[in-house]
Amino acid sequence: MNTLSSTPLAPLLDQLFEDSESSKSIFMQRIGHMTDDERAKLRTTDPFTLYSLAKDVHLAVSRAAANLLYILARNHRMKSIVEFGASFGVSTLHLAAALKDNGGGVLITSEFEPSKVARLRANIQQANLSDFVDIREGDALRTLATDLPDTVDMLFLDGAKQHYKPVLSLVESSLHEGSIIVADNVNDAPDFVDYIHKSGRFVSARFDDVEVSILVEPDTAM
Repeated sequence: MNTLSSTPLAPLLDQLFEDSESSKSIFMQRIGHMTDDERAKLRTTDPFTLYSLAKDVHLAVSRAAANLLYILARNHRMKSIVEFGASFGVSTLHLAAALKDNGGGVLITSEFEPSKVARLRANIQQANLSDFVDIREGDALRTLATDLPDTVDMLFLDGAKQHYKPVLSLVESSLHEGSIIVADNVNDAPDFVDYIHKSGRFVSARFDDVEVSILVEPDTAM
């Protein structure tokens, strides 16, 4: 047995995925009255309105994407991971479970909404994974700007899409050859995708709207 399929984590995840489906339908109703232009602005240039509309919405990754995170972290025996956008902790729990099953490590995760942070802490504690998670509350462009590990094995991006590239810029100097970046909903993060594809430093593959990249050319000047 592994942590992911064991009690107390497995039943907690089942409940969180169920809650996620319910809350996403509520969120879609909230933005249903908006025009296409207003929704595009919400996704790409107006994160604070988005946070307000989604403060009680899970916005969790799919079960397939969550399992992919666990697989990548386990297969590469990762010890240090940074996450941008935890919400209620579905992805966080999968990554922390991988660290535990790898024998230890730290996941630095960030979440802007205080009410979500409270639920996130409770979920991590319920799963007995608190020893593996460092939660940073507030604007990730500040909370992830300092006190990162010297080396980061994975960066997972699932917060405001317009911040994907700025967050990568904060973490990039800690990435090493073989570090992996996973970005969800990249269709709404064109600046990030453009950089990843044109820098010549990454090899990437797209799975629906999830982009997985591996750093193959570290920047020795960083």
